[in-house]
Amino acid sequence: MALIPFDDRDGWVWFDGKLTPWREARIHVLNHGLHYASCVFEGQRAYDGVVFKLNEHSERLARSAQLLGFELPYTPAEVNTATAELLAANGLSDAYVRPVAWLGSEQMGVYTRGSKVHMAIACWEWPSYFSPEEKLKGIRLEISRWKRPAPDTAPTESKAAGLYMICTMSRREADGRGFDDALMLDYRGYVAEATGANIFFGRGKELHTPTPDCFLDGITRRTVMGLAREAGYTIVERHIRPEEMAEFDECFLTGSAAEVTPVRQIGDYSFKPAEACSTLLHAYSDLVRVEGRAARAAAAAE
Repeated sequence: MALIPFDDRDGWVWFDGKLTPWREARIHVLNHGLHYASCVFEGQRAYDGVVFKLNEHSERLARSAQLLGFELPYTPAEVNTATAELLAANGLSDAYVRPVAWLGSEQMGVYTRGSKVHMAIACWEWPSYFSPEEKLKGIRLEISRWKRPAPDTAPTESKAAGLYMICTMSRREADGRGFDDALMLDYRGYVAEATGANIFFGRGKELHTPTPDCFLDGITRRTVMGLAREAGYTIVERHIRPEEMAEFDECFLTGSAAEVTPVRQIGDYSFKPAEACSTLLHAYSDLVRVEGRAARAAAAAE
């Protein structure tokens, strides 16, 4: 099936405070965000018309912008309202949502004083491509040659566009060698994350996950940790050496787009998706629908 280009679709984009026809949501080629990565974004999923953890995403977007040195022109509450308006305008229920904020074309250089902050939100249909049974087969990851940077070399707590350059490179190289994604180590050589998702390893009733001290402490990551504790799992956050992967039985990724995705191979290390993967995959799937129904009921009661 041919991919529909993202600049040539029907529908609406929320652009600088108003709904704009999709094909008219454009920026100039001499744009600071394009040339110097003065840009932050979020990745979200809507279930039954409600974005899961929307306010947490909107607050993180504002925080990411602050870490890059600029302020969003809208409050998180205003972003939440705009997101709901956009989903309704596009008639979408289950969708991916992408808010993005960037500096405009007033300056063309590393100097940014006087640059205008722009913001847009787009959404499009993105159903789950795999059934739980298919997901439980697990995906394959290559170990990337690129590493996550140290927190004193980049704003690693932000979801900044520039930090994803090495993720894109890692994913492209992995795909070229027949893998589904790539595992990235950090600047010290510890296990960090996949190119766009956090990672967990399972051994019995213990789940081990890297300490997020140089990459995002994901919203989905924190949600799944809560679900795991409710299911009787012990969570161990620590630095994990690559060779320690041989000691674990299960492995899975978490993220807004990935949701809970089991892993069957990382480089030369093999895993068998089993109880932990199945339990948390289903628990997360149930939770996003339950919270969506609760949010709609609360809105209807107001």
